Amino acid sequence: MKNVLDKVILITGASSGIGEATAKLLAAHGATVVLGARRVDKLDQIVADIQNAGGVAEALALDVTQRAQLQAFADHALIRHGRIDAIINNAGVMPLSPLAALRVDEWDWMIDVNIRGVLHGIAAVLPTMRQQGFGHVVNIASIGAHAVSPTAAVYCATKYAVWAISEGLRQESSDIRVTTISPGVTESELAETITDAAGREEMKEFRKVAISASAIARAIHFAISQPADVDTSEIIMRPTASPH
Repeated sequence: MKNVLDKVILITGASSGIGEATAKLLAAHGATVVLGARRVDKLDQIVADIQNAGGVAEALALDVTQRAQLQAFADHALIRHGRIDAIINNAGVMPLSPLAALRVDEWDWMIDVNIRGVLHGIAAVLPTMRQQGFGHVVNIASIGAHAVSPTAAVYCATKYAVWAISEGLRQESSDIRVTTISPGVTESELAETITDAAGREEMKEFRKVAISASAIARAIHFAISQPADVDTSEIIMRPTASPH
């Protein structure tokens, strides 16, 4: 697990949930973490927590739907630290609803954050990683990348896309590792983005067996800490009690 020590790791969607838990875990193992999210006040508190525990962290305001912002985020890390060892494309939204509800704006939002956000993250670091001759792209997908359920058609489609993009990048890369993490139901703020009443109620029931964000953070840590010649291509995690 010493392979995380001193790595420069970028994390999007780092202000809560999986992003926050991962930042704290990786920093505790000696990584330098550069955190991005829209909620700067929360990022600042996470950075303070990490620094108070003896870790190294910094934060920047970041909207992953804006390519220029993600490029600036990556450029800042490269200028400050001289390299980029890994990026964790974690930012995501999940406003579930039946297709018949025609919440087209929410479909567009999911596509922008969940797909374009990942592509923007890859575009921001890929030239640097190729020039370095090493790097690791970790994309957070979902169990929804493997199974579709009612109210989740568009969300699952975005996560299928994340899986496909990750696999394509892996096949095209001989010196860059690519990992897809596909969590089942996990404690996070994702459910707060559900505006459809029926979808919110269904998710409340579904989330009764949710696993902690720290469980996903441990999987990410495991993948990043492998030797350079080992690519953990995908990890699927779900609650033991979950049939989905």
